[in-house]
Amino acid sequence: MSTYKVTVTIGDSALDRVYLTLMDSEKQSSERTEEISLDIHVEKNIGNIVQVRLEKENIIVNYPWFCKHIKVQTPSGDCFEFPCYCWLEDENEVMIQEGTARLPQDDTESFQEHRKDQLECRQKIFRWTEWSPGFPRSIDAKVDDLPKEVQFYGEKSSEWKLDLMKVFVELFLDAMKGLCEPWKNFIDIENIFGPVIKENTVQENLVKDWTKNYMFGYQFLNGCNPVMIKKCVQLPDKFPVTHEMVQGSLKRGHTLQEELQAGNIYIVDYEILKGVAASKERYLTAPICLLYKNESDQMLPIAIQVGSISGAGMGTLIKNAMKTLTLKSLCLPEDIKARGMEDVPKYYYRDDGMMIWEAIHSFVSAVVKIYYDSNKAVQKDVEIQGFVKDVAFGMNNSNNFPKSLNSREQLVEYLTVVIFTASAQHAAVNFGQFDWYGWIPNSPSTMRKPPPQQKGQVDMKYIMECLPDRGCSREVLGTVWALTRTEKNEQFLGMYPDMYFTEQPAMEAIKTFRNKLEEVTKIIKSRNEELPLPYWYLSPDKIPNSVAI
Repeated sequence: MSTYKVTVTIGDSALDRVYLTLMDSEKQSSERTEEISLDIHVEKNIGNIVQVRLEKENIIVNYPWFCKHIKVQTPSGDCFEFPCYCWLEDENEVMIQEGTARLPQDDTESFQEHRKDQLECRQKIFRWTEWSPGFPRSIDAKVDDLPKEVQFYGEKSSEWKLDLMKVFVELFLDAMKGLCEPWKNFIDIENIFGPVIKENTVQENLVKDWTKNYMFGYQFLNGCNPVMIKKCVQLPDKFPVTHEMVQGSLKRGHTLQEELQAGNIYIVDYEILKGVAASKERYLTAPICLLYKNESDQMLPIAIQVGSISGAGMGTLIKNAMKTLTLKSLCLPEDIKARGMEDVPKYYYRDDGMMIWEAIHSFVSAVVKIYYDSNKAVQKDVEIQGFVKDVAFGMNNSNNFPKSLNSREQLVEYLTVVIFTASAQHAAVNFGQFDWYGWIPNSPSTMRKPPPQQKGQVDMKYIMECLPDRGCSREVLGTVWALTRTEKNEQFLGMYPDMYFTEQPAMEAIKTFRNKLEEVTKIIKSRNEELPLPYWYLSPDKIPNSVAI
């Protein structure tokens, strides 16, 4: 008689019977046990355990059961870990492979078949569909049709709904419900939003200085959209700015052409909005803004071109964006270089983003080197090659994304892009929305009148009639407040509560990654203490592990 000590970590208990079977490399198994206990007795020693089978049998009704992790100690004292992190529902079974990560080509023939069957099963669940030509493909399933482990857990879903219900009350906006009147003036807006603004350092500065040129320019560097600004070395034909138009704003005594050559002129071109229609009785433009970096390293607007446009709405916007989206454009170092933004002072999005990028890149590189000993190993990995090909197909823009990877270096870059985009990049463009869009005059969600065609035509009454009315302002402010909340038990970058890696080298790589992120957090915190307008969106302790909205 041999005894195997089994420890099962669960996230939810079951009212039904759960059976556990231990299997060795020859698929010889122990007797099925009706309960999960610390000791499992078998007739003979079945050696090393490479697979565990879990089965659930309903007693009265189906009661889902969540298994996190299983640890098995053999009679000889060897320990085997089995990461599970999935739900057992109805009367089904789950096969869990021992946690040591292996490339598909390094696995046994029987496990290669098992992995292939698993992938085919998942591909039937996670299917692509094309919502509209030119759009990225989306999943062809409803949330409730997906496996329970990839859905928001019940508590998180409830918290999100509760936040949406409470948001207007918490922002002192309930009294504004249903009001469609325009604002009278800026003081009128501040009287409503004042209690919220006073608790927010960014908005305090914004309300005070939002009409100043330096604050306008600062947002192109460190606001919610810090990826559009780029160095301008030659003015585009569609933006015929002359020296005479801007000479009063150029403080070094140089001509516009000389400032262009010196690298002090920057441009933001929202051509992506060309052809995008606004809703009825609303107005949208595709503006171009020319900015001048002065001797104080402030980015100041010196020329803005605005024109009213029409088109086919949100679909046009997404199609326009997809035309220019490439894998390289998602690589932060490549993007910064392409826009000529390597040396611009006070560009904290770049400074913090590069520290995060390098930390992720080092982490990914360390893990890739553990499992791939050569470029040939990457080429032979049919699973990673299938994943890359599938992503290119899903983007519906496959010419701009690779369909295969040929080296460890390419794999490291690819995985770094995936992790950075889903964590840091999302944090940079999402979590500042309440700070910058919460003060409605700074970044109105809609314009109710077209832009003026001549100078001197605008007065306070016209401005207030252009801005969103009280009801629309309330909805927008509530929305950006909800979008920028994090949940109570949020998992931030580097935190992995589900431990899929069980090998020591991989665990060491995770530990090193966390230590590096802690260093970055300290650097950003120290810098922010010296800034009147702190930039914290890319502080690792405030970056969720992935998009969580």
